[in-house]
Amino acid sequence: MQNPIINCTAYRNGYKLGDIGIEDISDVLLEDDTFVWVGLLEPDDTLLLKMKEEFKLHELAIEDARNAHQRPKLEEYGDTLFMVLHTVHPAPDAIELGETHIFIGPRFVLTVRHGPSIGYTAVREHCENMPDRLAKGPGFVLYAIVDFVVDQYQPALDLLQEQFRGHEENLFTPGSQRDSLPDFYQLKNKLLMLQSAASPLIDMCTRLLRFHGEIIPKEIRVYFRDVLDHVARITQTSDRMQEMINAAMQVALAQVTIRQNEVVKRLAGWGAILAVPTMLFSLYGMNFKYMPELEWRWGYPAVMGIIVCGCVVLHRRFRKAGWL
Repeated sequence: MQNPIINCTAYRNGYKLGDIGIEDISDVLLEDDTFVWVGLLEPDDTLLLKMKEEFKLHELAIEDARNAHQRPKLEEYGDTLFMVLHTVHPAPDAIELGETHIFIGPRFVLTVRHGPSIGYTAVREHCENMPDRLAKGPGFVLYAIVDFVVDQYQPALDLLQEQFRGHEENLFTPGSQRDSLPDFYQLKNKLLMLQSAASPLIDMCTRLLRFHGEIIPKEIRVYFRDVLDHVARITQTSDRMQEMINAAMQVALAQVTIRQNEVVKRLAGWGAILAVPTMLFSLYGMNFKYMPELEWRWGYPAVMGIIVCGCVVLHRRFRKAGWL
């Protein structure tokens, strides 16, 4: 079984002091100009309760972190913020959603990952290479994590746009008989999943820009403004794409209706043609003694000729009208 503790590191003035033990966290937090960054992957209840004791976390936030499938949100518990982010991972047939729960206070950052997600090792290394910004404290770490998560939305959106162009090309291919409606429905479902992950970040970043100055210093807020711009661009692009998908679904539905009408016209045309022999055969099948031309030598060939001529004339008329 994989170790749920990915990292537990102390930093002072922007520089890494080293890894520490879980039981030493509360002691390290007492040191000046020091904060702790802990990363967990699907921890058990015992480990979460230990985090609650070391960081003095609220029990309701711990309960949310224990249970995945939380909505994206930002909540305040005293001097601690609790944030839930949905991470996106594009796959060939679906978009996989993971969750990252972040506890952040003036002296610590705790991340709890659930489900499919990319580790934050690269984020930690990126922050450690900029000690002047890391010296700003947990606020810069929070920005780096949020920015990393948002950066994963764009490749997923690009993949959906590529799939849409492929379905759109098939939709407008002349002579194509494929029903594209299920493809666009599945694509719209993926897009809604991406929108549900990205859209709440607009409100969350706006709140971080305006409030929580004790955690997000003024110097760090400009970075969240950049994240907000990225999220706004993604949501605007996804909204336009959703409108195009809706239009394409209407076109696909209209094509299905047109193909059904074509089938109905063909059936009606052949039904009209077959009505000629049906009428004559039913006429001569009636049990009457005196029938037209019944004793005539050429009566049968004449009736068959009338049937053939009538069917040919109707067939040509329907072909000319585009019904056959």
